[in-house]
Amino acid sequence: DQENINRFARLNARLHEVRAEKAVFQKSLERLDDASTELMMASGDKVMLLVGESFFDTSEEDATEYCEAEVERLQAKIDDLQSEEDTILEEQASLKKILYGRFGKSIQLEEK
Repeated sequence: DQENINRFARLNARLHEVRAEKAVFQKSLERLDDASTELMMASGDKVMLLVGESFFDTSEEDATEYCEAEVERLQAKIDDLQSEEDTILEEQASLKKILYGRFGKSIQLEEK
């Protein structure tokens, strides 16, 4: 019983981490989408591209390719985190059945 309770608690902690990571990546994805929109509306040949902590002078085409590659990379990470979140939720659901069956209302597994 204690193993199942501990497992549920570890899964719950990881679930919160996954959701926080996913939110950070989604925010970055939104910023990249905004940057891509700005690139489409730009009329110059040269743009400044921020990579890490440095700005690089590059062509609009190269900056657009960079943004598209970053969008794909971030979307893949978000998809992986979503898959992990789904797996965690499934495992938690099965643990809830076991623990509620054993302890009834004397155990609190739902978040408030």
